[in-house]
Amino acid sequence: MTLSRRIYPGATIGIIGGGQLGKMLAQSALRMGYKVAVLDPSEDAPAKATSHLFINAAFDDEEALKQLGDASDIITYEFENIDGPLLEHMVSDYYVPQGAGTLLALQNRETEKGAVEQSGAKVVPFASVAGDEDVRAFAEKEGWPVIVKTATGGYDGKGQYVIDSDDTLENEAIPYGDTQFIAEKYLDLEREVSLTVARSTNGETIIFPLQENLHRNQILYRTIAPSRIDVQKEAEDEVKKIMNKLHFTGVFTIEFFIDTSGALYVNEIAPRPHNSAHHTIESCSISQFDAHILAVTGQPMPKVLQHGPAVMMNLLGQDLDRLDTDLYEHPEWHVHLYGKTARKPERKMGHVTMLADDVEETLERLKRDFEKE
Repeated sequence: MTLSRRIYPGATIGIIGGGQLGKMLAQSALRMGYKVAVLDPSEDAPAKATSHLFINAAFDDEEALKQLGDASDIITYEFENIDGPLLEHMVSDYYVPQGAGTLLALQNRETEKGAVEQSGAKVVPFASVAGDEDVRAFAEKEGWPVIVKTATGGYDGKGQYVIDSDDTLENEAIPYGDTQFIAEKYLDLEREVSLTVARSTNGETIIFPLQENLHRNQILYRTIAPSRIDVQKEAEDEVKKIMNKLHFTGVFTIEFFIDTSGALYVNEIAPRPHNSAHHTIESCSISQFDAHILAVTGQPMPKVLQHGPAVMMNLLGQDLDRLDTDLYEHPEWHVHLYGKTARKPERKMGHVTMLADDVEETLERLKRDFEKE
């Protein structure tokens, strides 16, 4: 049942996934007057504290999903790796305005990139590979180095192999087996940027400022918004092509590469709130989480206004040791902790947003006061 309808405050929004994205979605929903039900396998999931009903069960637990559906007027999700048949079943029995088709297409890198290519948007050259010979053939066409990625799963750089020569390929034990892989041309990057968009059930679309992203160890480290390289219009044009091919409802983010020649390539699409847009909570007239709740419930979509530039930085497990000595010495910084109980060195435990009159000065202060050894 995916026909558009307006869901008013007082109704219950069911969220599949109770991590930090689910928590921040729930916070927006609660502020607007909705009730929230959350399903997550972690007993102490961050969103548990922001839900009226918390269902502690695996994501493939059919009875638990039915319990969530029966308790909710509308269903949404905070991550994209949901079991396909179960999601299709939820769509047929409950109101899931985002549907299943687009999410299922985006769960596989090959079908995702194929859809982007068919839309007319520019995508990094790629090919499906099932063994070293396929990778060599791709490299002969596109040149070394290449990146070999799992077609499904993979997050924060997991399941990726940078192969810079035939010798490296021979020494790298890529576990092909039953796992599907793609090979992708390695680009000399000038910058990575992302564009966050919200589209409502009635087709209203709002677009946030272009975000400039820096990754370390394949994990998003820092975002600057708006991007210091202004390709907003080019990115919006690519997004419009993709929206003509794929159905989107709610918030989604398209990540782009800019190579050293200035060419813009679509990298990946996240059909949910995205780490790079966390700054919108403080820096914009509407956050990405507010926008998602308004979009899926069919409410009118306001224009996005950015109050001023912002710098957002992820807080990983090792960063929490410096809360008292560094972060809390800056009351003007907006610190968000997600409430995760298990602290791991590379696990995202929170983020901090700095509203910046001068981005370069803010980056210098950040380097001096927080990035110091």
